Amino acid sequence: MSYGETKRYFIERRVTDGMERAGLRSVPAYLSLLQTDNGEAEALINSFTVNETYFYREEHQLRCLGRSMLPEIVARREPGGLVRIWSVPCSTGEEPYSVAIWLLENWPLVDAYNIEILASDIDTRVLAAASVGDYGERALSRLSAEERNRYFLQEKDGVRRVIPDLRESVRFTHVNLMDAAGMAAHGRFDIIFCRNVLIYFDDVARLKAAQNLFEALNPGGFICLGHTESMSRISDRFTVRRFPDGVVFQRPGP
Repeated sequence: MSYGETKRYFIERRVTDGMERAGLRSVPAYLSLLQTDNGEAEALINSFTVNETYFYREEHQLRCLGRSMLPEIVARREPGGLVRIWSVPCSTGEEPYSVAIWLLENWPLVDAYNIEILASDIDTRVLAAASVGDYGERALSRLSAEERNRYFLQEKDGVRRVIPDLRESVRFTHVNLMDAAGMAAHGRFDIIFCRNVLIYFDDVARLKAAQNLFEALNPGGFICLGHTESMSRISDRFTVRRFPDGVVFQRPGP
């Protein structure tokens, strides 16, 4: 991530919190700790991440998924073939679970193919929360009452938990978009949702992340970014695809 001078207080506050947590009074001592203590380094990274999301966010991309992207993908597959979808970063899980729910509710061929949904993030706290799958009314507000009742169990204090079948349909892993080897270890995907994260990177990091995402796509695969983001301003390796429900970016291929 890249933070300008306007974020100085944000950075200082989190570093100070880390130093207090570790019982240290000097920045050099804390930096030395970060180099040797993976747990503290992980805690500091977690404190910098932004995790604002909700179910069916940017729903037009879900419509584009079922009406445009998936039809192109499965046109090259036999029934029963594997289709891989990656939500990265996945935050607390609303996005990958939204993909699963939307496909179950709206894509007629959902049972005709082997759909694998992988969800990854650098923040270990949100991965733990996503694996549990507890959500409040605000996160669920765009789902219909029928969808809430079908895919969630009522817990206490207005919290709902994803049903076991839905939770088991999504696999959660830890990944850093800047780690080429870590990204490659996840294999290649047909569709990647990578929304509202590249805007936090500087130009060099953004290009490196874009290259890693390009390599993570199968030829002909698609990537969906946030509505304020454009891969065309980052890398010329992707093709712009303008569908009725949205603009996405494609790795050239068959």
